[in-house]
Amino acid sequence: MSYDGKSVLITGAGSGFGRRLAETLSSRGAKLVLGDINEAGMEETKALCAGEVVMRRTDVSVEADCQALVEAGVEAFGGLDVAYNNAGMGGHAPKPLHEITQEEFDITFKVNTYGVFYCMKAQLPVMLRAGKGAILNTSSAAGVLGAPFMSAYGGAKHAVSGITRAAADEYARRGIRINAICPSFADTPIMDGVINHFGLPKDEAYTKISNRVPMRRVGTVDEIVQAMIWACSDENSFMTGQTLSIDGGLTAV
Repeated sequence: MSYDGKSVLITGAGSGFGRRLAETLSSRGAKLVLGDINEAGMEETKALCAGEVVMRRTDVSVEADCQALVEAGVEAFGGLDVAYNNAGMGGHAPKPLHEITQEEFDITFKVNTYGVFYCMKAQLPVMLRAGKGAILNTSSAAGVLGAPFMSAYGGAKHAVSGITRAAADEYARRGIRINAICPSFADTPIMDGVINHFGLPKDEAYTKISNRVPMRRVGTVDEIVQAMIWACSDENSFMTGQTLSIDGGLTAV
């Protein structure tokens, strides 16, 4: 799955899936456009990459930031072939819906849902001019199943899945493929944040979580990233409008 010469935009590139994705695609010849609110994290990611890299501090909850990131990539590389709208947040501590504040609900949607909308809104005109492109949005198993005590997060990720399907239908005849990936429990900083909310030691928390997963373990970053790479590769040329559950069987039962 070569990405040689392709211009690839990644949000949330300062850690987790975004960092590993950037490192791997760089080794496959991609020219990278990296965005994250965490500038120090992006610098660390850049140090792991071998090829051309453009970085810009990007708060995906701000439309102007998303537009500026795309413009930086176009200015540097002349276009945009692939976009991974990966930035997200876990949101508030787990709690019943009636205890969620409006502020908690708003920021969860602003980052996870509006962030995808703003990024796609900036990316699609560039891809339309080229007559081709691939976009992958990071949803979640919580965007497929119910997520008790995380209703704001689950609602935001369901919205990402819905936006993905609608946009895929709109742009399929224009040469642009749009899909979403729906990881479940994986060893990432967001997962660490969720564990911290429960106040359990990491090993104990992972054991409890794994008991809910048919494969009886959490996923690795590499397992999710390999699926992300395949989803936007030229080899996967006939898939659009799909929400790919990479979850150890969680959404199958």
